[in-house]
Amino acid sequence: MDLVKKASLIVLTPECYDEYFLEFNFFNAPCFKSTLSKCLGVLLILGAVLVKVPQIIKLFKSKSAVGISISSVTLDLTAITIFMSYSFVKGFPFTAWGDGFFLAIQTLIVGTLVLHYGGSMTSAAAYVIGYLICCFIMMSGITPVGFLWTLQGFNIPILLTGKLTQAYTNYKNGTTGQLSAVTLIMLFGGSLARIFTSIQETGDFMIILTYLVSSSANFVLVLQLWYYWNVDISKKVK
Repeated sequence: MDLVKKASLIVLTPECYDEYFLEFNFFNAPCFKSTLSKCLGVLLILGAVLVKVPQIIKLFKSKSAVGISISSVTLDLTAITIFMSYSFVKGFPFTAWGDGFFLAIQTLIVGTLVLHYGGSMTSAAAYVIGYLICCFIMMSGITPVGFLWTLQGFNIPILLTGKLTQAYTNYKNGTTGQLSAVTLIMLFGGSLARIFTSIQETGDFMIILTYLVSSSANFVLVLQLWYYWNVDISKKVK
């Protein structure tokens, strides 16, 4: 029973565990919303482990980063890292931000590959080292929580600028290039789900607003993906 309880507490609060398994009250609305939020959080974390893998594989196979804006990737990585650092320092449940950890690793890999295939191995190495230093500064307790909260506020224009930079690159090229359709769709669905989980698990207005903006910006990229899906790239180049 202890093992069952420990497993259940991954997606249940102690209060909801008592409601379900001691009081047998399966119609408790607050517990239903809380449990749904935690289940979504776990699913998002599991999905985040693989969400940008299709993009990474596509880069490896093509040995090209054509159509991918390093500015957009870096802004995206910055926004993810600020959110991850803020949530970690604030002590929010891992189910509320754990997907950010895996997204950060994969986005870092994408940025490194873009620089590498762009012909600059030195820049790629400096990119990784610089990022790891920034993570240490932001998450080790050196950076005040108030400053991280301010940075979280800047996440909104950072996210918007990053996504719209990629959208402009797509528009200018007349194609989504090496962008992965699976990755874009999963990011859009994940950001939508995070609006609900953020309301339930953090109640932090800044984070909720950030995901609202992120969902809107991801929707623009998904629309472009659909629009350019049947574009003949060779004809566009010609």
